[in-house]
Amino acid sequence: MKKEGKYSGKFSALHHFFGYEGRCAFPSNFDADYCYSLGYNAFMLIQYGYTGYLSKVSNLSKPAEEWVAGGMPITKMMNMERRHGEDKPVIRKALVELDGKPFKYFEAHRAEWAVKTEFTFPGAIQYYGPAEVCDLTTRTLALEKG
Repeated sequence: MKKEGKYSGKFSALHHFFGYEGRCAFPSNFDADYCYSLGYNAFMLIQYGYTGYLSKVSNLSKPAEEWVAGGMPITKMMNMERRHGEDKPVIRKALVELDGKPFKYFEAHRAEWAVKTEFTFPGAIQYYGPAEVCDLTTRTLALEKG
């Protein structure tokens, strides 16, 4: 357009990465309960003087009343790896387990899903309503626990 004399201003392209936005969804009651539990548990760890701990909640495939809160020393997650000629403590990357139930389920359905869109979406946060809609666990947890 500038060569044709139709534009005389300046142009500077800006870009934005939408990867995280594209992979996110509305939070469910499970998400809200889990995050609240992690935050409250983190507060309790601080309150009782635990430092160097990660807030954790387990038993997540059960109803929230049966979840178990605790702390894990961050050092438990560390492995020694040789980097640039020195041993360094690092947290091991969590890669997709290709032999795990969640991936096997995806693998069995991906050809069908490539041509047909079907997914579970309970909508925005549902604080009330039937438990089968409001309190769904994540599909990954459901598949891991059978």
